[in-house]
Amino acid sequence: MEEGEQQWKGVKSAIEDPEEARVTYCALDSFIQYARVAHFNCTHLRRQSFYALPEAHWKMLAAPPFNYLDTLDKVDEAIELNAELARAIVRVGLVSFQPQDVTQGSEPAIPPQWRGCAKRLDIDKARSTLRQFYRDWSAEGASERQICFGPIFRALEAQKESRPKDSPPMRVLVPGAGLGRLVFELCAKGYVAEGNEISYHQLLASSYILNCVEKPGQHTIYPWIHTFSNHSTRDNHLRSYAVPDIHCATELTRLETEGVAIGEMSMTAADFLCLYTEDYQAEAWDAVACVFFLDTAPNLIRYLETIFYCLKPGGVLINHGPLLWHFENNAPGGHGHDDDENDYDTTGIADPGSFELSDDEVMALVVKAGFEIASRETGIESPYLLDQESMLQTVYKASSWVARKPHTTA
Repeated sequence: MEEGEQQWKGVKSAIEDPEEARVTYCALDSFIQYARVAHFNCTHLRRQSFYALPEAHWKMLAAPPFNYLDTLDKVDEAIELNAELARAIVRVGLVSFQPQDVTQGSEPAIPPQWRGCAKRLDIDKARSTLRQFYRDWSAEGASERQICFGPIFRALEAQKESRPKDSPPMRVLVPGAGLGRLVFELCAKGYVAEGNEISYHQLLASSYILNCVEKPGQHTIYPWIHTFSNHSTRDNHLRSYAVPDIHCATELTRLETEGVAIGEMSMTAADFLCLYTEDYQAEAWDAVACVFFLDTAPNLIRYLETIFYCLKPGGVLINHGPLLWHFENNAPGGHGHDDDENDYDTTGIADPGSFELSDDEVMALVVKAGFEIASRETGIESPYLLDQESMLQTVYKASSWVARKPHTTA
């Protein structure tokens, strides 16, 4: 984006805290390692297994109509195209942090002490982040976005219509903002939107896609290549998608030219529970929009208390999502983790303890937290990174509801 235009400031220009440096460089290194690990897992091991077959069998599969070895070659090519996006994220991330001597030739490089620091879980997150571009930043992912974003937009519009005509733009907080598409769409609709994200994989990727791509369709991704199961055809297995579907700066400029009053967007890189309980966040937001977020809570009570604290009286919590409790059987605070992955603070989301509720219990807890339920709809079919042509179709039946902070509280 050009000087003065809306920007998503997902990363800072310096890393002073040692723990922040470790997490950041693990994320950067995981994007660098993506291609090597994907080649090994997706094609190298399969070639070994292929040639372990009886000779007559592998020769049959190597010939038409199967051409299995050609398929593996095509998967390798697709991995490299995914890796182009991963390397672009790394290049921009390294420039943002401005370390010395971090580039060597055309390939990204990180300081020597951090090379190879990414663990298996970090690399898994890098692969997942690349796949998520399909949902958030491809034209084909628009149907998934509309299912989840539609209830948010409708609830915000109803809230806006209830306000005096001369009111300032509504301030909307989006915790768990991911790759930033919802925050961008809210800005384009005239809201002052702030995303919050704790994952450096998501922060680095969102910063790149919102600020640094030069045109729509600059990258090609292959989201389905990492598994060989449940593909109806090989063409679908190897289907590609152009990302992003829009160039953000160009889209905002177009809207302004057409006389649309666009809003603002910003990003915070922090633990939601720590940042939004600061004094200056008290009663600061007109709405909090949660999409596939509440079930990331180990302790949902703390999430609801934080949201209640930062909402203005009369403000709304808008939720859409399932209840795939992220910490089930894997509680934070040093319980349920392998030793090499047991690197957790003892504040914020990493507080010890966790619990899981049913949907009706969640609604009861929302009321206990002080909210008034304004509307609720259940059973909304909500796919998430769903390959529509796959032989395996997993679709959430999401809960969508609006809860209001009373205008006066005891």
